[in-house]
Amino acid sequence: MAVKQRLGGFRVMQCILFVICLLAEGRVRVFAILDPLDFLALQSIRKGLDDMSGSNFFASWDFTSDPCNFAGVYCDSDKVIALNLGDPRAGSPGLTGRIDPAIGKLYALAEFTVVPGRIIGSLPSSISQLKELRFLAVSRNFISGEIPATLGQLRNLKTLDLSYNLFTGEIPRAVGTLPELSNVILCHNHLSGSIAPFLSQTLTRVDLKHNDFSGSVAPYSFPPSIQYLSLSWNRFSGPIDGLLNRLDQLNYLDLSMNQLTGTIPGRVFNFPITNLQLQRNSFSGPVQPADQVKIPTVDLSYNRLSGQISPMFSTVQNLYLNNNRFTGQVPDSFVDRLLASSIQILYLQHNFLTGIEINPTADIPLSSLLCLQYNCMVPPVQTPCPLKVGKQKVRPAAQCVGWRG
Repeated sequence: MAVKQRLGGFRVMQCILFVICLLAEGRVRVFAILDPLDFLALQSIRKGLDDMSGSNFFASWDFTSDPCNFAGVYCDSDKVIALNLGDPRAGSPGLTGRIDPAIGKLYALAEFTVVPGRIIGSLPSSISQLKELRFLAVSRNFISGEIPATLGQLRNLKTLDLSYNLFTGEIPRAVGTLPELSNVILCHNHLSGSIAPFLSQTLTRVDLKHNDFSGSVAPYSFPPSIQYLSLSWNRFSGPIDGLLNRLDQLNYLDLSMNQLTGTIPGRVFNFPITNLQLQRNSFSGPVQPADQVKIPTVDLSYNRLSGQISPMFSTVQNLYLNNNRFTGQVPDSFVDRLLASSIQILYLQHNFLTGIEINPTADIPLSSLLCLQYNCMVPPVQTPCPLKVGKQKVRPAAQCVGWRG
């Protein structure tokens, strides 16, 4: 250990002497001298990474000049406070290589980002040494391994974006205890396990879609401050009404492609959102909004919902109720709004509906799509349906006799 300390001190002294020599030669501007530890850390980070073909991000990283003038390096006095690796312009080639653990030596770093590229390896656990870090975004690369549990030491962290990588394992419980978190974006990875509660009362965005999470979502998994919640394309199960009844600030909700059960609470239809996505779960029971639904797009398809269709849905522009167990007549208000072009998509196929009051000669607007196929009635109007609906127009009579939903 003593040898390592002496070697480390020797490297720092070498760096100081190197900068002094450069100053003497007039090759470094005199207004600021970067902290030697930061200088060495940037050198190590540079050695671990390269430009992909077509990128020239590192062209300005000439260590005979002031590193605070390097592309993506931002300083305050003699310390690096932000490091944005790679050309941020859309479509620009990214970087390749690995993130060197020396990143943890930039003790004043408040922001660390990496543009999309082909960076591999694990996320260095040394990042936990960056006590001032508030923004961590290393997305759209090929970083693998588990999310370091030591990230729970970043008590000032507000944004954690590790999306579109190859992370595995669970979200460390310590991450959920971070008090300042506002954004957690971990979508498109291979994360698994259950979700530990997020305790930050300032948390507004959680995006966990396209992973392999499982288990139930407890009522207190997320704080009431949540505005954006996406849990789609996982294996979550059990009821969700306990959580949804606690959230009143949502402006985006996507719970599709899971195994969620139970009823859908009527209050979700009052959320100020534009797209409610609850499709492809196992929700059951009747759906009864308290007021007219003002959400433009509502997708409840491929569930086990039953009972009659509420006329409160007639104000929805794009309504997907197909592949459920709805029964009874389609409310007249749907027909009126459909013929007035107020409804653009009305998919009611694959239910147990018994009728709809519409004139067979009615002129359905070209801008509107209506599908009634495979119900307990002969569709009074012939309209084009999606190809995957199949060719059968009506359910077999045996399936419709005595159906109570």
